[in-house]
Amino acid sequence: MTAVGTPRRSRLEGEVSTLVGVRPPEPVSVAEEFLLVDPTSGRPSGRAGAVLARLRDTGLTSFRGELATTQVTATTGPCTSLGDLRATMDAARHRVRDAARAVGVGVLSLGVPYWSSEHPLLGRGERFQQLLRTYAGAMADHEACVCQVHVAVPDRETGVAVLNHLRPWLPTLLALSANSPCHEGRDTGYASWRTVQRSRFPGSGVPPWFSSAADYDEHVERMAECGTLVDEAPFWLARLASHGPVVEIHAADAVPAVEDAVVQAALSRALVRTALTDLADGLEAPQVRDDVCAAALWSAARHGLGGAAVHIVREQQVTATKLLRELVEHVTGALEETGDTDVLAWLESCR
Repeated sequence: MTAVGTPRRSRLEGEVSTLVGVRPPEPVSVAEEFLLVDPTSGRPSGRAGAVLARLRDTGLTSFRGELATTQVTATTGPCTSLGDLRATMDAARHRVRDAARAVGVGVLSLGVPYWSSEHPLLGRGERFQQLLRTYAGAMADHEACVCQVHVAVPDRETGVAVLNHLRPWLPTLLALSANSPCHEGRDTGYASWRTVQRSRFPGSGVPPWFSSAADYDEHVERMAECGTLVDEAPFWLARLASHGPVVEIHAADAVPAVEDAVVQAALSRALVRTALTDLADGLEAPQVRDDVCAAALWSAARHGLGGAAVHIVREQQVTATKLLRELVEHVTGALEETGDTDVLAWLESCR
């Protein structure tokens, strides 16, 4: 086995080498989950059906419900320009707010509600009921909201190799986005209580290291056969999409502003692009330890950017801002290639 932190030559080198050099930006899309709340009590409001009835998909954005009837999701189409992505998300947020206002509810973009719902508010679809039967109370009061980033990759085999490269950076993406410190009207002491809630589900956290797409698929099938997964969508912070060659990154809490989501999209795409370049150079990701990944994720959820963090490759405690600096240095070349260096000024304010 390759030592921790030591890159090794990739068996994908020949396949990926044609993808680097001068190539267009990888298409990226963002799915933002919003919480509907009663404007008087602040508690979640199960009016998603009424809100969605006032929303119509466009060529740029689609709208759908989530597991809870207190949530609405807006998903952009694939964009190569961050400017286009920013404008699309901004328009979608306005449309969701307008639709919610029309039925008398408010909209929040944060990881978990300040107050939970008084009654279970799961949707009635068969998949939702299957999730409830499988996960019971862990699912019944689950009202967590995520900012998902989807980045296109050439194929599933390459996508799995990219996932391996993403593993050390996923906790830092979470720390940068942490936006759920309160629950049940109290300060939890965590920057991301959503991450703590998500840890209740089997197979959550940083994904394992996989040797191939077949290895990935076998792992998912094994989880399903063991009864801990109801479909092909694990609870990992990053996974392959079921609809095509796309890497889905679910590390971030729902974030307050459009610009926060744009930064998540820019960094996620830059991490994917950097991974593709590394693979073309014959470098696979280091096989970092699962327990250290778990420690890093816990630390990111606990402190966000405001305290200690775990350096996954070096296996030592550092500051979260140091890890953010390393992430920025790691992806600056990719940001330059795609013309997205304007996000660096925003990130500088976080460091």
